[in-house]
Amino acid sequence: MGGGCGGDDVAVSEARSEDIGKPRPGRARDASRDEALRQAALELLAEVGYERLTIDAVAARAGAGKATVYRRWASKADLVIDAVDHHRGTALPDTGSLRGDLEALAQAKQANHDRALMTRAMAGLMTAVLGDADFRRAFRQAGVPGNPLVAVFTRAVERGEIPPQPDLDLIASVVPALSFYRLLMFDEQPDPAFARSAIERLVLPLLEGAGPAQG
Repeated sequence: MGGGCGGDDVAVSEARSEDIGKPRPGRARDASRDEALRQAALELLAEVGYERLTIDAVAARAGAGKATVYRRWASKADLVIDAVDHHRGTALPDTGSLRGDLEALAQAKQANHDRALMTRAMAGLMTAVLGDADFRRAFRQAGVPGNPLVAVFTRAVERGEIPPQPDLDLIASVVPALSFYRLLMFDEQPDPAFARSAIERLVLPLLEGAGPAQG
């Protein structure tokens, strides 16, 4: 009997020794804390720009410790890029028509407050994107979703609603460019009415100007 117990003790000891060095499951990451940190990063980006944004300030605004931020993102650039990517990840509408998709984007892509925040946050990124080659490279490599209008226009071409043309990217840049100009020069936030007016008066005439698509 004693020999059996000794064997069991050896087996337990060996099992415990094998467990040493193995990763132990930790607490599940709090997704709500992630979102609070992303939101804080966007708000500070909109308020002070990328260069003056600090991890300390993000942590303080989110009510978190600095170590909490670094457990999730390795650098300020990683945090900012993820925050922008996360908040621009709205699914594209698919109403079956170009006008319907454009109206849905103008009306329901984001609430007015979120739309204004993202416009200012993107403006806060401009100096970093233009002046910091490393950040610009990281921003592009991260695959942050681009202008959703390009996808909407491409789908309309595939449906035969508008003629194929090589400058969809150029036309898609009209509304964002006007939005930035309106914000920087007049401090006026783009709203659904502004987007709708730009689409009706500029974007659709440019897309439809070449005449009906050939079947």
